[in-house]
Amino acid sequence: MALSEEDKKALLGMARATIESYVRDGRVPDFDVTAAALLEKRGAFVTLHENGRLRGCIGLFACDRPLYRTVIDMAVAAATQDPRFPPVSPGELDSLRIEISVLSPMKKVEDVGEIEVGRHGIYIVKGGSRGVLLPQVAVEHGFDREEFLDQTCLKAGLPPGCWRQCADIYIFEAEVFSEGD
Repeated sequence: MALSEEDKKALLGMARATIESYVRDGRVPDFDVTAAALLEKRGAFVTLHENGRLRGCIGLFACDRPLYRTVIDMAVAAATQDPRFPPVSPGELDSLRIEISVLSPMKKVEDVGEIEVGRHGIYIVKGGSRGVLLPQVAVEHGFDREEFLDQTCLKAGLPPGCWRQCADIYIFEAEVFSEGD
């Protein structure tokens, strides 16, 4: 189910309120949610940018909780648990921009020709390694399909080109929206 502008605004507001409350006092606020789209069980990523640079990004592909709850949990995780960054401090809150990616179910691909840059995100699994890049990453960096696959391998800690040898490749779509849209 596509999200309405009101649904997107509500999710961004919940993510913002959650991050601010959690960073300041370690609390997650309660929200009264009745919108059907926000109660669906869907995966989502929350991405934080500070002054145009990545500041945190964590998500789940699928979830047994309502979408709004996934967004709240991933907002806390992006602000405090992304291993690439220290936790967000209260002094950074005003400079953060929140982006949310609500995901479609994943589909395994047999032919990388099915991957449409700008439309699909990629999830690669090989051995015990796994990596994901959201659809907007390819567009933001000007990747073609092969570079997108190579960069997803690198994200998984694998060498570029590993997708050619026995890797499981999945695609998904994302409805992406952010503060200031």
